[in-house]
Amino acid sequence: MKYNNLGTTGLKVSHISLGGAAFSNIYGKFDQEKGVELVRETLMRGVTYLETGPWYGQGSSERTIGKALKSIPRESYYIGSKVGRYEKDTAGMFDFSAEKTEAGLDNTLNLLGLEYVDLIQVHDPTFAPDLSVVLKETLPTLERAVKDGKARFIGIADYDIDLMKEIVEESDVKISTILSYAKSTLCDNRLQNYTKYFKNKGIGVINAAATGMGLLSNHGPQPWHPASDDIKAICKQASEFCKERNVELARIATWYSLNQPGIDTNVCGFYNTHQMLDTLDVLDKGLTDKEQEVLAEVQARFFDKITLHWDDVELPAYKAKLNELQNQN
Repeated sequence: MKYNNLGTTGLKVSHISLGGAAFSNIYGKFDQEKGVELVRETLMRGVTYLETGPWYGQGSSERTIGKALKSIPRESYYIGSKVGRYEKDTAGMFDFSAEKTEAGLDNTLNLLGLEYVDLIQVHDPTFAPDLSVVLKETLPTLERAVKDGKARFIGIADYDIDLMKEIVEESDVKISTILSYAKSTLCDNRLQNYTKYFKNKGIGVINAAATGMGLLSNHGPQPWHPASDDIKAICKQASEFCKERNVELARIATWYSLNQPGIDTNVCGFYNTHQMLDTLDVLDKGLTDKEQEVLAEVQARFFDKITLHWDDVELPAYKAKLNELQNQN
């Protein structure tokens, strides 16, 4: 395993980290006992950073990880969680108020069975009613939590990298990390335009979703994936190209992300032990000559001339649903 400094936090984290979204039903049917064993096995393989949040299964991720950590020495791992995004129901999905932030972190610690988390992040501030709520309520509440010993460092997690940069520049509260997802992939590698900026400010860079939340895999994305049908069609063509050559698209996509510079840790949501071991193998041994050839062909055929993203999909859809609920009331 390779280990990197997480910005200037003093935390030395594994280059591959464990994502908690898989410990819910987001990516398929979830079995808690298997999840507990997967967490423990992953830690035994040298992974030192765990990433979770209340949004993943409305607590099932934190609960599962907490159960797994009961027998693990606290000094042997780092863990990050989130506040701001909670429920599946639109009306209660986001809440960045000071009161909810404090209560949310307390509930997280209770589910994890921990006295503190190493990193607490504002989850998707894109969806806040106004950025001032994040700057004047969410972040100051987290700063008090750090002073109270409930967390060690504060971060931002969002799909919009420009927004995270804006928060870093405007916040009176020290931001120690940013988490970007689906922006260091074969089809959208825009995170590389920002890593130098964050690094120069001593901010740790966390990358998640190397496969674009399943988009870059032979299996394909879940039905809820926000990408357009056109984007899904292009990625489907890429996956079929890989299948014909007996190569797993997720494997070469993961290798690509793991080898991008300036990233301190890559959050990977393993669905089972096989995926975990395969990802560690990709980092350790790299791709075969055949996989390297297929990767080059896939890049040239499908992704080199276009950036595939869903930047303007989720926020308008959320606002529309929220307006509909308000009109009903």
